[in-house]
Amino acid sequence: MSFELTDDDGKFLVKLARDTVETFLKTGCTLKVSKDVPQKFYRKCGVFVTINVFDKGEKALRGCIGYPYPTSSLVEAVCDSAINAATKDPRFPSMTFDELDKCVFEVSVLTPPELIQVGNPKEYIRYIKVGRDGLIVEKGYNRGLLLPQVPVEWQWDVEEFLCQCCMKAGLSPDSWLAMGTKVYKFAAIIFEEQAVNGEVKRKFV
Repeated sequence: MSFELTDDDGKFLVKLARDTVETFLKTGCTLKVSKDVPQKFYRKCGVFVTINVFDKGEKALRGCIGYPYPTSSLVEAVCDSAINAATKDPRFPSMTFDELDKCVFEVSVLTPPELIQVGNPKEYIRYIKVGRDGLIVEKGYNRGLLLPQVPVEWQWDVEEFLCQCCMKAGLSPDSWLAMGTKVYKFAAIIFEEQAVNGEVKRKFV
């Protein structure tokens, strides 16, 4: 990252995501963020908010949406992504207020995506590291993104990571080998609740 986020910053961002969803599900309104928050939170950043159902120590995805590019301020991106993850992820029905006491929140702050330039697509394997890099695969109007924590959680190697990102884009798994496909990588600082509305810790993938 080109700037640092402290553990207290992470606690603020995760609480902001949870409070935003709670306010929206309760009132239909977006939470108003105090203008007194530190200036760093108004810097433009890519952000993803992930919501997981947490039951008996096991997590299951409930929604994940965000901004891959730094087009909005950090606080605005977190608020928008949190509401969208809760209500607009096409893989799930919109969350209800009663679900909040079963969910944990995770906020990933992204570096700007960097195009990986190679002479031969097979060389992508050399430039991608599982546990460090997130990926965006792009071909034509198709685009798929996977956060750095995903291949770790699913125990994928780099090739499987690329294939899964292609499928996320609506492409065939081997499309990363095709002419005209672009692959970008990015890093992330990740903070997550350890339990429902519980302690927030930095997540190392």
